[in-house]
Parts: sequence; structure tokens; C-alpha cells
Amino acid sequence: MTAARWKLVSGAIAAITLLAATACSSSSTDDNEILVYNAQHESLTKEWAEAFTRETGIKVNLRQGGDTDLGNQLVAEGGASPADVFLTENSPAMALVENAGLFADLDPQALDQVPEQFRPSTGKWTGVAARSTVFVYNTADLPAEEVPASLLDLQNPQWKGRWSAGVSGADFQAIVAGLLELKGEDVTRAWLKGMKDNAIASQNNVTTMKGVNAGQFDGGVIYHYYWYRDQAKTKENSGNTALHYFKKQDPGAFVSISGGGVLASSKKQEQAQRFIAFIVSQAGQEVLRDGNSMEYPVASGVSANPALPPLDSLEAPKVDPSKLNAEKVNELMTEAGLL
Repeated sequence: MTAARWKLVSGAIAAITLLAATACSSSSTDDNEILVYNAQHESLTKEWAEAFTRETGIKVNLRQGGDTDLGNQLVAEGGASPADVFLTENSPAMALVENAGLFADLDPQALDQVPEQFRPSTGKWTGVAARSTVFVYNTADLPAEEVPASLLDLQNPQWKGRWSAGVSGADFQAIVAGLLELKGEDVTRAWLKGMKDNAIASQNNVTTMKGVNAGQFDGGVIYHYYWYRDQAKTKENSGNTALHYFKKQDPGAFVSISGGGVLASSKKQEQAQRFIAFIVSQAGQEVLRDGNSMEYPVASGVSANPALPPLDSLEAPKVDPSKLNAEKVNELMTEAGLL
């Protein structure tokens, strides 16, 4: 068994273990309650849930976890899952569940609220929020004119020991999935080899940003909202840094789509569909805009928080989120010695 395959099997075993531990807490039989497996930021989903309950009287129960863990759990549970809805931070976990045939078709009226570039072509789930890939850099150590022109440049020898990323996290692996879909396996394999030679692994986006801010390395690949959140507060983890947007449809301009879908096994299809429809409605997207998540609204024409550059100014490459291949990314990153 390959190392990549073993990691996926281990994830499935962990999901089954979690299923066994939670089997007795199945979804309520009350028609005015739904159960959401939530891998999106808990504070944001709580805001969505509270606003939805105020509007509809339907209570939303949250089971919190990570993208990969909850995706694997849903696959392990199959048709016996107590979940009614699945929400994620990134698309690959949604694609995993979709490829297992576990999503119901979404209500067309909900899908119509979301532009095509922010949802999969299949219509089995939809984007509910977005986050942009960025390069955060220390302004004292790296002049703006010397930032990498492309994400692909970071594989070059001059970047050895100078940049970082949260290698093992679902966020960074979604970025690699975008690279794989855009440029193919050979380019991705070569870039990951260069990353293994050049990059310093961090635990996650926050530790990457902190390290850049402290001058431990010149720059790092993160999602935009971590920087904007810190900037809106004390700036203690970002005060010495700035953001570079790659733009020009570069793989480094990849915009990751947070997903939402209704489980086909749900006994509360109407209520679950209404929840997704609320999230992508004007009211739901305004909850996102006006909160502190600093993620991008993607639906109902709601603009971003004024602190953010407009989403349509980022010149992001077009990627069908249902085609992001988490299994292949895991295999390639393991092959490169990054996992």
C-alpha cells in the first residue's frame, strides 16, 4: 500500500471511529431542526444559523470538524449519515462527498443566486464564500519589486529557505489542487519538488504569517483573510507585512470556494434546502460581509467588506471546484516528501 493511499485509509478509519463515537447522537426527528456538519468557521456558521432560525423558526445544530475529517466521515456514514447539510472552507472535501454520490441536487432557485464561476458545473452543491490565495511578505526584508511574479517562481533556487506555507493543512492542499487542475500533473510534481527543496513548513496560515512578520522568512503563501482579520485588530501578527496578489490568472491567484450542499440521505430535504438557499440569499451573504470573517461573498450580488479588494479585481483563474482532486494532491505531496 502506498503512503498516499495509507493516509486516505487512515482518514477513513478515523472517520469511522468518529462515527462510532457519535452514532447515538443522530439527527433530531423534529422537523424544525437540522444537523449541519460544519467545516466552515464556526463563528460565521453560527451567525448564519441564528439569522436563519430567526427568519424560519428552524433550529440549526452544528457538528464542527475539519474539511477532510468531516468529508471522510460522510463517506464512511454513507446513506446512514445523520447530517442534513455539509459546509466546508474549501472545495476538495465537497468534491470527495460529491464523487461518492452523497449529495442531493440543489434547488435551482438557490443555484441561480450564485454566478457560475463560484459553483461546480454539476449543480450538486454550491459556493457559499470565497478566499483568495496571496503571498504575504515582510516589507523590511523583501522589497515589493522583488516579490515573485508567479506562484511557480517559488520553486526556483533563489527562493531556497525564504518562504513558508501550512503544508499539511486543507487550505494549502486546496491551493495545490487548483495548481493541479490548472497546470497538470507534471508541472505540479515539479513545483512540489521545488517546494520541498525551498520552503519551510509551517503549521497553518496563521503561523506562516507570524513567521513572515517576525522575519523568520521573507514570505509565505496563505489565504487573504488571515491578514485582513489581523489588520482589523492589533496588527500584532501582520504589522511588518504586506500582501501580493499574483493576478493574471496565475495559479497563485487561485480563489478557493467554500461549499454548501444537502445530503441525499437527509429526511429533511425541504428544511436543508431552505438553509442553503438562505446562505446564498442577499440576507445570508450580508451576514458574511458584515461579520469578522473577512471572506468574500459570492452570491446575490453582495459586495465584499470594503477593506477587501473587489473579488472581480483579483484576476483569478477559472477552476471548476468539483474537479479539485484531493486524493491526487495527497499522493503527489507524499511523493514529494511534504506529507
